[in-house]
Amino acid sequence: MNEFILLFRLDILTKEAQPSPEQLQVYMQMYHDWVGGISAQNKFVGGKGLSTEGRVLKYKGVVTDGPFAEIKESIAGYIIIRAADFDEAVRLSKDCPMLNGEGNSVEIRMVTGGDDRK
Repeated sequence: MNEFILLFRLDILTKEAQPSPEQLQVYMQMYHDWVGGISAQNKFVGGKGLSTEGRVLKYKGVVTDGPFAEIKESIAGYIIIRAADFDEAVRLSKDCPMLNGEGNSVEIRMVTGGDDRK
């Protein structure tokens, strides 16, 4: 069984793209139900949300605020799941409720060790 990271990309800056508090409650329940389904299959490893504030380190030690200053689409959080292969990881990801938002996406990457890159 391989591990895959699912990166949740959302528009966190455009005011019109933000849910109302009531909508956010509904969306969070849908998200928890979706993760609960993955967990019930013993395929959930863990995950966290990310703050909108951050720093970007660049070549020659340059530090900038961001990445929100440059792009409106930002990584809002991630989870790590277990799956046999990319096909299963995609299948498990297709029901992510975040995909109901226009412009939102889930990026799926296999987690690899330092010497076993695939």
